[in-house]
Amino acid sequence: MKFSDFHFAAEVKQRSHVDLNMCYHCWCCAGGCPFVEAMDYTPNGVIRLVQLGMKKKALECSAIWICVGCHTCSTACPMAIDMSAIMDALRQIALEEGVPCAEPDILDFHKEVLHSVEHYGRTHKLEIMLRYKIRKRDWFSDMDVGLKMLAKRKLDLMPSKVKNIKDIRNLFNRDDRRYRE
Repeated sequence: MKFSDFHFAAEVKQRSHVDLNMCYHCWCCAGGCPFVEAMDYTPNGVIRLVQLGMKKKALECSAIWICVGCHTCSTACPMAIDMSAIMDALRQIALEEGVPCAEPDILDFHKEVLHSVEHYGRTHKLEIMLRYKIRKRDWFSDMDVGLKMLAKRKLDLMPSKVKNIKDIRNLFNRDDRRYRE
């Protein structure tokens, strides 16, 4: 049985362009993260898993999916570690290696956002919400919120496209399709 993979840290560093050894585990990232309570590992805990080569635990943890990339942790970090880039790299590796997603609802939402960007060059929130609700078969759980947003004109009924939509689609065409299945 393999307990650690020390090449894993090098792969994460190469993908994220972040030197993981800069983290001295001061916990400033955890103190600032608005979602740390929902995570199974703190941001610096995820870095520690990677440093120790604990690939399976790092790729199976929910923290990599719960992170929204708000950069609050990076702002609080005295070493300015880009935790969002690390989490992105870990999500990519997990998807490529077929690791079951710890938070499948979040992955489904990511897919709907990417679908919207691919088709319009920007997000169309109403369509994202509708497609996500259809995918989850959860029709009415928060309909009142959606209706309030429509009434306050927070949601556009019709999507608008960017001028250079072909450029956006070219980005998606050359990218790996497995992230949007």
